[in-house]
Amino acid sequence: MSRLSPEPPRTVDVQVDPAFAGQVAVRAIQAAVVAVWDHLGLEAARLTVVIGTEDQVQALNRDHRGVDRPTDVLSFPATPEIPLDELPPELAGELAHYLGDVVIAYPYAARQAARYGHPVAEELCLLAVHGVLHLLGYDHDTPQRRAEMWAVQDAVLRKLGLEHLRARVADEAEPGEMA
Repeated sequence: MSRLSPEPPRTVDVQVDPAFAGQVAVRAIQAAVVAVWDHLGLEAARLTVVIGTEDQVQALNRDHRGVDRPTDVLSFPATPEIPLDELPPELAGELAHYLGDVVIAYPYAARQAARYGHPVAEELCLLAVHGVLHLLGYDHDTPQRRAEMWAVQDAVLRKLGLEHLRARVADEAEPGEMA
């Protein structure tokens, strides 16, 4: 008799502003996040993806990055103020795998999708992948780090059948996009 082990704790909570309800392919975003985790071999991870308004994202950008303008995606890594070994074991266990939050401005993403000629759902997946990579420590602040991040991002996009978005990323021209 074989005993099945429980699924690894991997959860993607997607929260959509009511203004965009019905316009967001939640399962596609979840699949994009899981594709990153699969590619990098993460067996236990949790995060939240918020699809919000441009005003919400601009306020977050201003308050957390000092940049008072909207952007497409922001990432907020989870960093507990109290060391995990000082928390009750059940809470420490839950927080140990929480990566943080990815916040995407739906209107900004919709304009980018229109500009690059692909569906908004694909743009949201690209931004989710990009945001998750930031949560995992990837960045594009130097040429070497950009090459590393883009390599992983390209591989994940290929796995998702979205390799055509690679040209959109390579064409990144406006400051603030995919921050």
